[in-house]
Amino acid sequence: MNLVSYMADNADHLLFLAEQHIELVLVSVAFSSVIGIGLALLTQSTPGLRHALLSLTGSLLTIPSFALFALMIPFLGLGVAPTVAALTVYGVFPILRNTVTGIEEVDPAVVEAARGLGMGAGQRMRTVVLPLAWPVILNGIRTATIMLVATAAIGAVVRGPGLGQLIFRGLERIGGANALEEALSGVVGVVLVALVLDLLFIVIAKITALRGLNV
Repeated sequence: MNLVSYMADNADHLLFLAEQHIELVLVSVAFSSVIGIGLALLTQSTPGLRHALLSLTGSLLTIPSFALFALMIPFLGLGVAPTVAALTVYGVFPILRNTVTGIEEVDPAVVEAARGLGMGAGQRMRTVVLPLAWPVILNGIRTATIMLVATAAIGAVVRGPGLGQLIFRGLERIGGANALEEALSGVVGVVLVALVLDLLFIVIAKITALRGLNV
């Protein structure tokens, strides 16, 4: 059986795993976004701490995926929880970095003009700085998302959901009937999910541009 035939015959199962994969990635990116953007805002007045956090979160990316997923098992067991936790860790750095960069690139004259209009610090951040920084922040979220699509497949080692199940099950049975097709269908699925989510971010960019966020 060739790959196309295998994917056609197992389309329902592939679609189910792809939906799991997308949900897993989006949930993890949501957590990473809250943490990354939150840390950037909280350290607005403490650049030393901000750069330390950038170094720390960047260093976490050097931890091998298998090792990080395995380290989660004693605390969170197997399944969705350790997978989301590990993915969240990996997703924080690009979002934090781009949020910091976006905020720092906002023209100080614009901020001063907003101050001159009587806006408080919180209002300036909400109505001036973040909208102007949004294009860079969105690119950070987009980068994190595409990165996590691939990394999420490794979550199968801790029984996480998604297309990684096909890849690892196929590799475990390599040499058996349809083992190669099973593994390859998982790989193709991951690539297609990455393309779908990337298109989603293009749509988000267009929508937010129409609403005046300059994406």
